[in-house]
Amino acid sequence: MSLEPNEPPARIPRLGWAIAFLVATTVIAWAYMQFNETLGSRSYAAPLPQLAEAPQFELTDQEGRPFTTADLKGKIWVANFIFTRCQGPCPVITSRMAEINQALGAKAPDVKLISLTVDPDFDTPAVLKEYGERAGADGDQWKFLTGPREDVEKIISEGFLQPLMKEPSGAPLHSTRLVVVDREGMVRRFQDGNDPEVVQKILMDIGDLLREPSPEAKNE
Repeated sequence: MSLEPNEPPARIPRLGWAIAFLVATTVIAWAYMQFNETLGSRSYAAPLPQLAEAPQFELTDQEGRPFTTADLKGKIWVANFIFTRCQGPCPVITSRMAEINQALGAKAPDVKLISLTVDPDFDTPAVLKEYGERAGADGDQWKFLTGPREDVEKIISEGFLQPLMKEPSGAPLHSTRLVVVDREGMVRRFQDGNDPEVVQKILMDIGDLLREPSPEAKNE
């Protein structure tokens, strides 16, 4: 039934207002608790599991200089696998590494990024240097590595436990994962490089590892 123009609207009984107020208060309190619970779970998140020991290697960086796992001692690092002639996922994965590189900047000198070519016969240091420059890589923080094919394939398949094959055309077929390694050389996370949220996830992993005690502090 519609109201007549001069008829006052019906009032909600006091009990109705009380019930409405109680419901609203309960909803707000529940939302506040959920918000704080989310923050709390992040602040006290369980440590990342130790999945495997990262491989030892002796390779060459984009400047033509030797680069080994000794250069990563005490560092947190993120590795991925690319090749410069790739027309598939490599440009996307490289752009995400570039976002990580830019986000870290000079604020995280203890974090390094490693891009290992799966096409070492073509990807010489000079080729990798040009590729890195196009990606806007900070050469001190982000290294592009190459080496003898046999060594590279062993590092990827046996060391990082990642698949490495060839397409019928002969082009490399490789993992698109990003590997997160801690200061003690332990693999702590594999992240899918095709995930649109991978940059945020990697930065969160790095933050968790930065908050862990250093190897020196553990031995004190």
